[in-house]
Amino acid sequence: MKRMIFIVCFMIISLSASTAFAAKSDVKRISDNLAIPDKKENKLTDEEISRLTKRVEEIRDMDKTNMTVKEKRVMRKELKSIKENVKRNGGVIYIGGGTLLLIILILLLI
Repeated sequence: MKRMIFIVCFMIISLSASTAFAAKSDVKRISDNLAIPDKKENKLTDEEISRLTKRVEEIRDMDKTNMTVKEKRVMRKELKSIKENVKRNGGVIYIGGGTLLLIILILLLI
């Protein structure tokens, strides 16, 4: 039994180590990714969300064939900023695959 637990722990550590060392070349420093608590609450109201969704629908329904490259670029930047604004203020929590696996294993062992 002790050997089986040792093998399982060794496999978990060895499989998770490959993702720990995999990194992109454009990754920011670790100190840039630290969570900083925000003093104010930045939640979007229902009215603001509906206004932003209407604007996104307007942009998507536009006839973009007659637009110049610069105008299209401005529209893309506006869509990206709306998306980031909603994502930042939406309060969505993401759980990674490894974390989910660890939670399931802990629940099974308990």
